[in-house]
Amino acid sequence: MPYNVQEWLNLLVRWFHVFAGILWIGATWYFTWLDRRFHTTDPDEVWMVHSGGFYQVRRMKSPSPEHNLHWFKWEAALTWLSGFILLVLVYYLGGLMSDGEPGKLNNRQAIAAGLALLVVSWLVYDLVLARDNRLAMIGGWFLIVATTYALDRLMAPRAAYMQVGAAMGTLMAGNVWMRIIPAQREMVRAAREGGQPDQRLADRAKNRSKHNTFLIMPVLLIMISNHFPVALYGHSYNWLILGGLTIVGWIAADIVRRQ
Repeated sequence: MPYNVQEWLNLLVRWFHVFAGILWIGATWYFTWLDRRFHTTDPDEVWMVHSGGFYQVRRMKSPSPEHNLHWFKWEAALTWLSGFILLVLVYYLGGLMSDGEPGKLNNRQAIAAGLALLVVSWLVYDLVLARDNRLAMIGGWFLIVATTYALDRLMAPRAAYMQVGAAMGTLMAGNVWMRIIPAQREMVRAAREGGQPDQRLADRAKNRSKHNTFLIMPVLLIMISNHFPVALYGHSYNWLILGGLTIVGWIAADIVRRQ
């Protein structure tokens, strides 16, 4: 691929990826804040002011058949898709998966390992870690550190960081499309058929959304990591630095979430 074409594709896809991510992260944190307000101030409604207008938001137990429901799902899909395209353009096609060091994988082998990581990460998270919040937090942290450590010894450090970030982004998108949205659809179906939405589905969907608010922090760190090769991916203890900053990010996320 000609360099000019690749650079333009890189620019446009990256721009799109950042914008879609802003929409997704903004919606996630807005509803996290909103749900918290319903639990700490008024259980029925929240009043807000923004851009010269006043807004009253009410929480309902079931959807009204007279109003359209606004779903927040395409932001996640477009963020993940554009991120994967960037991964292919910059790293897979750009030959950046391997740095040529002895004992490491070549570019094709590193690509195969990266793709396998996306699948295995989701299976481990969905079938094991997501079942318990403490396990998800503690086990997830150890897996982030261990995976970064292992990949750093199999492929280029910069690619290792990006593959770990892509894996966590895949977990976030999988939560939205494979767990949160199906649960919401089932709740809407039950309500519109005159039944009572299953609260267990609501709790499970909310829990996966909570996981996403924490996964956002290391994912954002990795997204900007290629600007800091000395401090982050290029450091000999890059795996430990990522682990430490992940904890810092999670503490910050928990503080903001509780405001």
